[in-house]
Amino acid sequence: MSDLNNDLRLAIDTGKVSFGYRSLTRSINGDTAKVVIIAAKGKREIIDDVMHACNIAGIRVIKFNGNSIELGAACGKPHSVNGLAVLDAGNSNILNEKYEE
Repeated sequence: MSDLNNDLRLAIDTGKVSFGYRSLTRSINGDTAKVVIIAAKGKREIIDDVMHACNIAGIRVIKFNGNSIELGAACGKPHSVNGLAVLDAGNSNILNEKYEE
């Protein structure tokens, strides 16, 4: 088992990541997202919308065990992050690892 926070930072620093709900849904619908990470303790309607879109598109969803502020901190952002799409994993193993929920 790998640490999601470390893999997340590595993907942000060395790969390509899309932040924000609009950008996230565009990445899912445009089939450019490889994996989606959402805050498990986020807004229920956002979680449901993202989960539904990912199920239709066949994209794996990783639930970050925390709220949007904690996800933002894990991403190195000074604001809350409800979800993000990994477009290119860079040097991280985020696409292949299994994480505890």
